[in-house]
Parts: sequence; structure tokens; C-alpha cells
Amino acid sequence: MNIAVCIKQVPDTETKIVLNSDSTDIVTEGIKWVMNPYDEYAVEEALKIKGKYGGKVTILCLGPERSIEAIRTALAMGADDAVLLNDPAFEGGDSYTTALVLSKALSQIEYDIILTGKQAVDLDCSQVYGGLAEFLNLPYVSIVVGLELFPDQKKALAKRETEGGEKELIEVSLPAVFACQKDLNTPRYASLPGIMKAKKKEIKKLGFTELCLNPEHVGAKGSKLKKGKYSLPPQRKAGTKIEGEIPEAAAKLIKLLREEAKII
Repeated sequence: MNIAVCIKQVPDTETKIVLNSDSTDIVTEGIKWVMNPYDEYAVEEALKIKGKYGGKVTILCLGPERSIEAIRTALAMGADDAVLLNDPAFEGGDSYTTALVLSKALSQIEYDIILTGKQAVDLDCSQVYGGLAEFLNLPYVSIVVGLELFPDQKKALAKRETEGGEKELIEVSLPAVFACQKDLNTPRYASLPGIMKAKKKEIKKLGFTELCLNPEHVGAKGSKLKKGKYSLPPQRKAGTKIEGEIPEAAAKLIKLLREEAKII
């Protein structure tokens, strides 16, 4: 059973985001970068499947050279092989071009299952896995919180969340794409031996030439989504501190809620 996992390197959620001078992007210097949290569930599920059925886990990541750090995190968790899709032509791409590049890379390896996170926490588009399935002509299941393979390993039963918080079961033929949600499992921590082994593992690098892609069809040039300008959410007004004894403070609070907040 060969499992491919598509991951992304994103800013740590605790990182303070600063816009560049013309508000067309964020300042990337000084940011702490990590593997997308939802992708950690995909890696963990891949390792669980490998542990039960054998095979190998291959990590694919589209991003700049620094994305190697996120790849090595996945390797330290127990993944076997890794591919970095890095080329200046890929820069500035959207979900469409990301899915296109990943699909071309996946066409060069053997896989029975493709796992991704349900979304990346930086752009929150939640579109790559669907595009990936479309390019590869595969079925897919989103927001997966449970995954079981049939004994013949030809089909899988996926449990997914619906918008109303309910769960539904979907039977799907393999190979297929599954977008993982946080309740699927608990990602393991990388062991010290795993970290040491990950440092020595070779990471294959591919650009648009190796993937037989036209540079006009990838990155910013091939994107269907064109960026305008970014803006930070407006700062919240400072809260009001109410002082005094409890009866007096409660009366002031009720008055403020009624006259200023107008919620009672």
C-alpha cells in the first residue's frame, strides 16, 4: 500500500503577520514556519495505514527551499520518501496551479491513496484536494474524520463531517484523494532517532522542466485567482473596565449593555 501525502509549509498561527509596503503580500522575514497543522493528520493517517498494510509513505510539497524544514518534520515522523516541487515559475500560484503541479508530480510515482489536509491555515481556500482529484480523474472525500480500508484494499470507507456537524459514511474505490480533519487521529511526535534519520534522507527536487509543464501555465502566470491587496482586520476598541462593589458594578454593566452595546 503506497500512500502519497501532500503537505504545505505555512506561518505558525502564533506569528504576527505584517504586510509589505504596498500591501500585496506579507513580510516573510522573521516568520516561524511550520507544517500546515491539518497536514499533520494526513501524515499520521498515512503512517497508520503503512503500519497496518505495509508499503511506503511519500511526501510531496510545493514551495520554496525553506519548505524542506516541513518535509523533514514529516520524514522524522516516519515517512519514507519526499519530493520538493520548487521552481521560480511556481511562485505566486493559486489553488488551481498548486493542484496542477502536484498532479504532475503524483503521475511520476506509484500510489494507492492520496492524503491531504482539509485546508491550509494561511489562505484557507480548501480547494487543492478537489483540483487534485479532478486533474488525476480520481474520486475524493473531504473533511475526513474516519478512514477504514476494505480487506481487499480496493475500497475504503470514509467518515466525513457535514456542514451541520453530522457525520456521513462514503464508500469509495481506490485510488482516491482524502482531505483530513483534526478528529481523524492524534499526530505523533517525531522521535530523536527519527529526527536524526530525517536529516540524512535525500529529498528529490523537481521543477517545471522535470514535470513537463509550460511555465506560462503555472505560478502567477497560470493562476485563475489574481491577487489584489491584503488588509489586516481593524483593531478592536479597548474594553471598558468597570470598578466598584458588585451591586454598583452590575448596575453600570447593565446600563452599558443597554445604552451603548444595545444588546439588552
